Amino acid sequence: MGLTPANGRVAAIIPVFGARFLAQALESVFFQSHPPDDVIVVDDGSPDPQAVRRAVAPYGDRVRLVRQNNQGAGAARNAGIAATSAGFIAFLDADDRWLPHFILEQIGTFEAEPELDLVYADGLYVGHTPLAGRRFMSVCPSDGRVTLESLVAQQCTVLLSSVVARRDAILSVGGFDTTLRRGQDFDLWIRMARRGARMQYQRKVLTLHRRHEDALSGTPLNQIERPLAVLRKTAATMPLTERERSILQRRMRALEGDLARERGKELLRRGEFIEARRAFAEACRDIGAWKTHAARLGLYVAPHLIRRLYLTRVAISAS
Repeated sequence: MGLTPANGRVAAIIPVFGARFLAQALESVFFQSHPPDDVIVVDDGSPDPQAVRRAVAPYGDRVRLVRQNNQGAGAARNAGIAATSAGFIAFLDADDRWLPHFILEQIGTFEAEPELDLVYADGLYVGHTPLAGRRFMSVCPSDGRVTLESLVAQQCTVLLSSVVARRDAILSVGGFDTTLRRGQDFDLWIRMARRGARMQYQRKVLTLHRRHEDALSGTPLNQIERPLAVLRKTAATMPLTERERSILQRRMRALEGDLARERGKELLRRGEFIEARRAFAEACRDIGAWKTHAARLGLYVAPHLIRRLYLTRVAISAS
């Protein structure tokens, strides 16, 4: 279905829990060359609701503020979707910003390819992170067509704050799963792909994606646990072909190995050498990286030296 006056309206949905960067996010929304028709901020039980109100106040009735008890970002996005009848939903996290032509570029993709249900783009990392200045797709690539297989293999990784999707396509799979506290977006893309949603990306940088110490995805363990939990849910609940299940299980094994390796690093940092060796041994079974094998062997031969080398490397990386 192409764009029409009935379905061509765009709603910006911004969930917020803590308003530290909300003013910047809203400024980027109202600086769009193609402004959204609805702007909905969903306060997900913020500890400082007055700060949310202050950030929203300069825009008057151009922003609809929805409040709910804390239920998680997925529930907040569902509430925002329910509060609009716009045919297209543009997601923006309150930590992130859109570049001025974000909506214009994304809607232009739908106009060029009206069969699409979802479009996402590249972003630029900002904030206090070693990734600052790097493109999202240089760290989390998107290669080839966006399919169920490429999503579960994480060959295509969707940056949430760069997504514009058809509202009907989101609602057809029930929206975000509110039982998941993290990874609800990854889970939604998988369920949409299973239902046949057509997705595409463009490599233009259209979003500034903030990484900082308060982000839920901040630690390496968080970044692995989140997709792993979603893939475990997918394996347990979704009918898959033999090929799809094989791809999913292979990716789960890789993530489990990565998780064991990161646990090993944390145990090594704390000087718990026996447990660190066990974690690295588990990682070796799943990923087999030579550095992981070397760390495991080093913990048998010279654990204190391995720990000093590791702590020195961490300190250099953080400087």
